Amino acid sequence: MNCYDRRDLGLLLLRLGTGGVLAAHGAQKLLGWFGGGGIEGTGQAMEAMGYAPGRASATAAGLAEAGGGALLALGLATPAAGAAAAGAMAGAAAVHAPNGFFAQAGGYEYAVSLGLTAAGLAVSGPGRLSLDHALGHAVNRNWMVPAALAATAAATAVVVGARNKRVRKAAEGQQEPLFD
Repeated sequence: MNCYDRRDLGLLLLRLGTGGVLAAHGAQKLLGWFGGGGIEGTGQAMEAMGYAPGRASATAAGLAEAGGGALLALGLATPAAGAAAAGAMAGAAAVHAPNGFFAQAGGYEYAVSLGLTAAGLAVSGPGRLSLDHALGHAVNRNWMVPAALAATAAATAVVVGARNKRVRKAAEGQQEPLFD
């Protein structure tokens, strides 16, 4: 009997695919790779979307995506990695929500899919084909799952709530428009 089963291989594929996509999106924001705007361009876009300050928001989103994605792909610190990525995707979903569900209309479908997959990996764990397993799960303890998800949910609620408030005020003409 081999030491790895279908579950471990499935988790590896989910981690590599989801983590790779997230890391690439983060690299767009942080480094301008793959046609991204880098910190400056992404910061301006974040301001336009209601996330302020834009540069700090771009840095936080980029680190959550690139760092969370890379760690998910490696299967290292899986609860924190999955929670960070899920939080970043919740922020993206908030921007796309007015466009409905489907991505073809600019909706939140894609962000939610990535976020739920990242959260699912945080909960399920990385499997035996991971650095967490190789390191004896030193940064993947059961108590870390609810702690990481709760901390991320609280921070995301504050950030998205503040963003939504700015967007509402701009729509009501109470501050400068978000879009020039």
